[in-house]
Formats: sequence, structure tokens, C-alpha cells
Amino acid sequence: MTEIGTRSVTGAALDALADGFRGELVTPDHPGYEDHRRVWNGSIDRRPALIARCVGVADVIAAVRFGRERALPVAVRGGGHSFPGLSVVDDGLVVDLSLMRGTRVDPAGATVRAQAGVLLGELDHETQAFGLAVPSGIVTHTGIAGLTLGGGIGWLMRKHGLTIDRLRSVDLVTAAGDLVHADAEENPDLFWGVRGGGGNFGVVTEFEYALERVGPIVLAGPTMWEVEHAGPVMRFYRDWIAEAPDELMTMLVVRRAPTIPAVPPEIQGRRVVVVVSCYAGDVADGERVLAPLRAHRPPLLDLCRPQPYLAHQALLDPSFRPGWWYYVRSHDLAGLTDPVVDVFAEMGPQVVSPITSVGVFHLGGAVARVPADATAFGGRASGHTVNINGNARTPHEFDVEKDWARRFSEALAPHAVGAYSNFLMEEGPDRVRRSYGANFGRLQELKRRWDPDNVFHLNQNIPPAA
Repeated sequence: MTEIGTRSVTGAALDALADGFRGELVTPDHPGYEDHRRVWNGSIDRRPALIARCVGVADVIAAVRFGRERALPVAVRGGGHSFPGLSVVDDGLVVDLSLMRGTRVDPAGATVRAQAGVLLGELDHETQAFGLAVPSGIVTHTGIAGLTLGGGIGWLMRKHGLTIDRLRSVDLVTAAGDLVHADAEENPDLFWGVRGGGGNFGVVTEFEYALERVGPIVLAGPTMWEVEHAGPVMRFYRDWIAEAPDELMTMLVVRRAPTIPAVPPEIQGRRVVVVVSCYAGDVADGERVLAPLRAHRPPLLDLCRPQPYLAHQALLDPSFRPGWWYYVRSHDLAGLTDPVVDVFAEMGPQVVSPITSVGVFHLGGAVARVPADATAFGGRASGHTVNINGNARTPHEFDVEKDWARRFSEALAPHAVGAYSNFLMEEGPDRVRRSYGANFGRLQELKRRWDPDNVFHLNQNIPPAA
């Protein structure tokens, strides 16, 4: 008999699941258990009772039914990249999709189908072979599943929209263990919900996206100044982006200059304010658009240059390595008002860890032109999304970084207009509700229809309507 949490499951039950299961079933006595239970955020240390490493839809169906029949808490893992570690659970079942890595590009139709275990870098690799791309995130080892289901912000969004704005269909295993298809014509309400509503409605096993022509060369990279200039840099930046074309996506960052070969040794470790740019258009046009940024104040270092889109997508990978300790707080802002700039000018010089950072994503453009109720995503009217990372490479540094992130968040809170669900920790129902705004009631009704028992609750949870 195998103990699963406080519940007993007979060996025959596990044998029945294993019969016909093409993937791998990992229990605590399995030699690979320690590796398979680990997720990207090293601060998460949870011990599931069973990890079902699925290789196809039939495996997913079998695992979901097994978990539901035995009332096990069910976590779903794609890339395992969620900040709060919601893809792993103590004493429960992990439906692990990481082996489902198939990708198929249709260059003529400008679409791509990708299974739920695919990572952003893998998707980009396949699509850029044809000069095409899906707007996605900013770290290549992020899973496409969690990123997409939460909305998907990244370097192409002002020109081509969020990741969900390029989503054309999904295949999904429901809480009842049934496979359904959802697109604009078939199950349209469900399709509305998965575009921003997270993993609340089932396990998406495959995504279909429309592709956009991108690169392969883009004008992109960081331009940095000493953090002492954060105030004037941000005020200039605020005015400059007000007239920015959709092709230009920028992220303002406060951090220590990273220890990477591209940064000279005498600059590494210095506190800096950075504008990271990506111009999704003609490089010569981008040079003209970026000229005022470079001219307003001599930068400490300028690495913004023509480069492969794939290289730019991997720019931040060294700053978010698997196994480090991550803690995040987040707010949406309407704009970079003087009081907001003052918070950054005060908190930026207090950065301690070389991997702690705060990033301010510039929204607007194509993101804002989609009606607020067209998808479940709740932040289209915001001007910026702020991601405050209190990160550490070892556990003993972590408390200091978490404290900095909390203080930064508290100082910004009076200016917040919402939050991005993919950047939430386990902060409670009020924060989740606020991240969806006026769409929350419709999401609760949808949850009642597709998952009335809240089987899929290990997420930024939307409880079913009463």
C-alpha cells in the first residue's frame, strides 16, 4: 500500500493507472523523485505524493481522473516557472506536462501548434527558422502554457499584442477528464476564459497560435545609467515613450549591473537604471526612434544594437537561473507620475543582491486596442506593469531581498490600478479579483460550468460562482 498524503491508495490503484500510461509515474521512492519535484524557484520545497510525467493526451486524461477519483490536490506543471511554485504540491498529484514538447510550424498558414511542455526558447527556435514569431515572454526557459494562460507580456506586445491575442485554439482536458477543443466558434466562452484566466478551467495540452513576421534581426538591448540618475532618466523616459510607435517596446529596470561578458568589469555590480529596448520593425527606423534616449544624457553603457531576435530573447536568462530563490511583488500603474518616480529614486539605491531587480513593462499599443471584455485578461487599460523581484542565490540572503521587495511594493501600492496575474505570489483572493477587474464575475460563472468542484485550484484561483 502506498500512502498519498493522509490518504491510502492501494497498490492495485497505482497499478491500474500505470497500465497503459506511456509516461513515467514518480513516487517518493523513485530514484528521480528529487529532481522531478524541483521547480524553477529554488525557495519552493514541496513533496508531492505522485508525479505523473505525461507524454500525451491519454496520459493527461488518466492522471486527472486518478487525482479526482481519489480527492487528491492536483497541481499542473508546464515549464514549472510560476513564482509561487503552484506547479507542485505537498501530498498530492502533479500532472507534469514537461515531456510534451512537440511543435509544428505551418509557414504558409503562418500558424504554429505547440504542446503544453514547450518552453519559450524552443518555440522561438522553431518559428524563427521561418522569420516568424509568437509574441511571448522575456526568459527563454519559461513554459508557454502558464505564460499564455495568464496573458503573456513580452518584447513584441505593443506591436503584435499579448500572447493570448495571437492564440487561435486550445485542446483542454476538463476536470471530468474529458478532452475538448476551444476556439472562436467551438466552446467560445471557454476560449474567452483561457485567454487570461490561467489554469482554472482545465489542463491545456496543446496551443495553436497565429504567427507574425519578426526579425530575424531586431534593434534591441539595454542602455544604462548610474542609479543616482534614476529620477531624471525616468522623467525623460516617461515623456519619450508617450510618443513611441507601436514597434518600440521598452522595459525600465533598476538593479545592479550583471556579471556577464558584455558588461565591462568596472561596471559589473554597480547600481544602475536601465532602459531595455526592442524595436520590432526596420532597424534604421529604430535607430531614429532611439536617438533621443541616447542623446538626453550620456549613458554608462549602451548595448542596444542590431542583433538576432533569438539573442535578445535570451538576454535576461542569466539573471533568472533555475534554482535561485525568487520572491515577487507586482502592481499595474496608470503612468509614471512624479510620486512613482520618487519611489524608484528612493528604493533603487537600496538594491543589495546582484540578482534582485525591478522591471517596469511599457504597455499600450496593440495591447490596449483590444476591448477589455474581449478576453479574460484584466490589465489592458494600464500603462505599465511593475515586477519587483527580491531574489537571492542562497537561502541566507533571501530575507533581506524579500523585505526590500515588500517595502518597494508598499510604497507603490497607493498608485496601483491592478495587477498582472502571472506576477502574483500567493496573496489571497482580493488580489486575484483585482487583477481581473470587471471580468471576474464572468470568470466565476465560467468556472462553475467547467470546474464546479474547483479541482484546479492550485493557481491564481477563481472560485466557482455560488
